[in-house]
Amino acid sequence: MKHLLAIDQGTTSTRAIVFDPDGNKLGVAQRELPQSFPKPGWIEHDAQHIWDDTVACVQGAMADAGLAADEIAALGITNQRETAVLWDRKTGKPVCPAICWQDRRTSAFCQQHQDRNDWINEKTGLLLDPYFSATKLAWMLDHTEGARERAERGELAFGTVDAWLMWNLSGGQLHVTDATNASRTALFNIVTHDWDDELLDFFKVPRSLLPEVRDSAADYGQTEPELFGGPIRIGGIAGDQQAATIGQACFEPGMSKSTYGTGCFLVLNTGREFKRSKNRLLSTIAYRLNGETTYALEGSIFVAGAAVQWLRDAMHLIRAAGETEKLAQSIPDNDGVYLVPAFTGLGAPYWDPEARGAIFGLTRDSGIAHIVRAALESVGYQTRDLLDAMAKDALAPTELRVDGGMVVNDWLSQSLADLLQLPVVRPVTVETTALGAAFLAGLTVGVYASLDDIASRWQSETRFEPKMDPARANQLLVGWRDAVARVRCN
Repeated sequence: MKHLLAIDQGTTSTRAIVFDPDGNKLGVAQRELPQSFPKPGWIEHDAQHIWDDTVACVQGAMADAGLAADEIAALGITNQRETAVLWDRKTGKPVCPAICWQDRRTSAFCQQHQDRNDWINEKTGLLLDPYFSATKLAWMLDHTEGARERAERGELAFGTVDAWLMWNLSGGQLHVTDATNASRTALFNIVTHDWDDELLDFFKVPRSLLPEVRDSAADYGQTEPELFGGPIRIGGIAGDQQAATIGQACFEPGMSKSTYGTGCFLVLNTGREFKRSKNRLLSTIAYRLNGETTYALEGSIFVAGAAVQWLRDAMHLIRAAGETEKLAQSIPDNDGVYLVPAFTGLGAPYWDPEARGAIFGLTRDSGIAHIVRAALESVGYQTRDLLDAMAKDALAPTELRVDGGMVVNDWLSQSLADLLQLPVVRPVTVETTALGAAFLAGLTVGVYASLDDIASRWQSETRFEPKMDPARANQLLVGWRDAVARVRCN
């Protein structure tokens, strides 16, 4: 019994995938997740909807693979990070909408307390920004009727999406998270490896709200038998970008991966050392196994694939994401057109929540192809910003392993190699986020003997070597950074 099941709960969809030990997909089910935008800068999810979709997707993936619960060795969970869920311990129901990681409603609080940035960074490796869970939770407690009083009485529970799913999978028996998700809350001290009392006091968060923190590969109990026709062991949890790092087998210091989904997240393994960034990157936990922590530097870009969604759903310039490759190829260059997709502010290394998106360089000859190409190129420029910062902080990787829905686009993958001036490697299995969760679960139950065993199963599909002249790449980068400077507010 070596089949592994992964729950991959993302920002815009929920998926479940059944893998064999070599990472081959045996069954999959997916549902799109609606998002709510009640006010400018606000983005919310329905946590109950997330749970209902998760159950349906797991059932669908098992049916697609033709497997029953007793044929699944273990289940792993990976999830959109930082998204905050607050629920009633007795009823198990959310007490308010979940606040998405992209939400910017707490920008004013963060700007007001920027003098605490270094203090927070020393403890968490993060910055004081609306991106992280702490300010979202504080807002929920202050703006949901009776929530703060109920939290003080121990009646409520908080968690990132993984903890919410674990609560439901276990029938309300387990309120747990893993170290990678805890490290994204701005409440967890990644040096002492515990919820930090000083941070809890600063954000006014009662400790009783918080889940127990476990290793990324650990015994998380089992699912309620009635959910999937029998109990399934739960053996792993990791936030989506950490799960992708594991799925890409980036287990040695200096190895890096970049995931291109709704946003873009570049993670560089820095080993057992907590290395604070001096260039406005994040220090985070890559994974914790057997009580030993491996750290990473991370660059977070808020909008990558979301820019393509914007082209399709808001601007109606394309009907499907797959059209972007042909449009980008239809013109020889960007003709000076740049799109800065700061729809929810700018992430690393700028951290400007008030910046807004813009298109620059339009002329009478500019058309849909130029705007589409500029949207795709913005992904490469933002990645280059992150790699340049990482090189200053730690070391420059010799290659970049990429994954996520965007990199099935060959033009985009080659553009990345050209703009980064670095080989870009696409694996056979691009669903590395889900695969990483499956790897963790398999590690717990003995499907895999070690990280080396997992690494031996990683396979490259295509390697994209830089073809662009370095001088031309730098010239394009100058134009990009000029465009970014024009939208920045701080």
